[in-house]
Amino acid sequence: MGGDLENGARSVRMTEVPRVTVRPAHSVSRIIKGGWQLAGDHGALNADQAIADMVRFVDAGVTTFDCADIYAGVEEKIGRFRSELVRARGRFALDSVKIHTKCVPDRDSLARLTFRDVETGIDRSLLRLGLDRLDLVQFHWWDYAVPGHLEAMGHLGTVRDKGKINLIGVTNFDAEHLAELCDTADIASAQVQFSLLDRRAAGDFAARARRRGVSIFAYGVLAGGFLTDAWLGRPDPGFEFENRSLVKYRLIIEEFGGWALFQELLSALRAVADRHGADISAIALRATLDSPDVAAAIVGARYADRLPQTLRAFGIELTDRDRREIEAVRDRSTGPQGPVYGLERDVTGQHGRIMKYNLNKGDNRLAGTARQGQAA
Repeated sequence: MGGDLENGARSVRMTEVPRVTVRPAHSVSRIIKGGWQLAGDHGALNADQAIADMVRFVDAGVTTFDCADIYAGVEEKIGRFRSELVRARGRFALDSVKIHTKCVPDRDSLARLTFRDVETGIDRSLLRLGLDRLDLVQFHWWDYAVPGHLEAMGHLGTVRDKGKINLIGVTNFDAEHLAELCDTADIASAQVQFSLLDRRAAGDFAARARRRGVSIFAYGVLAGGFLTDAWLGRPDPGFEFENRSLVKYRLIIEEFGGWALFQELLSALRAVADRHGADISAIALRATLDSPDVAAAIVGARYADRLPQTLRAFGIELTDRDRREIEAVRDRSTGPQGPVYGLERDVTGQHGRIMKYNLNKGDNRLAGTARQGQAA
């Protein structure tokens, strides 16, 4: 583990964590602290430590936090963090903090979703987070075959007009449906999976987003921890994990080309990291941030113990040689193929079968097809 947390955070803070403007009066740090790993099924969690460490992220310049209505207990934890930040740093410290949450109606409620349902969900998020207005609400719709996503977006617009939402974004929509939604609403952002292992959001999706002024927030940048030194040289672990994100990203590795090719990618990243005095995660993060399509990258840290290594990415400038060596491996990948989130939407496929679709209800009822997993 490299260096003391406070010293590491201070050294990076001196050069400032870059920010990107999404809309006037809404800028975000180019690293967003993810919240999925603070929800259930990710192992034991020291909630008090996780909340205290959020203050350390702010101190280091990571001032944007991602959560969702369906991440069990996470909005409440971020609400507690906001109170702790005021206590520890003063109310002015909240001025730069942005909280991104989500509106994810249960799959089995899509056909009968009403305005009241949408507004009730927004009110619940406001209460949990301790906010008068949500900074950004990212909308997700599980099944395109069920009509109603345009109407639901209209409901969010009405709630926004009431002053309860500042900006509206989307998560896990494909290029076609992103364009459709942009025709009916001002879509500020799109949260999608985007990493060295998964470039489904490049190409047509990114081009449409760029034309519409939609900022892309990349998740899965470190593949749930697989794109780190911890997995270099290790034998294939298979697909049985207690940590839900590892199941998801092990499947993505298989789509990429399998465990052997993944190990070649890690070896290439390690060689690049050696030249920069960094670790694999910093190189993987830097490579994704260097994509002109990516506005910010979501890093799903539970605690701040690896914050200095994460922020090391901002002190790295990849060379042409670095990029050639990384792309030489990526050029031999076989996937993932298809539209953004297309594999995950197929409830009969291996990616879809690990999802939970009715998390607002607190259960997992969908014709017995789902076991574990969650929308990012």
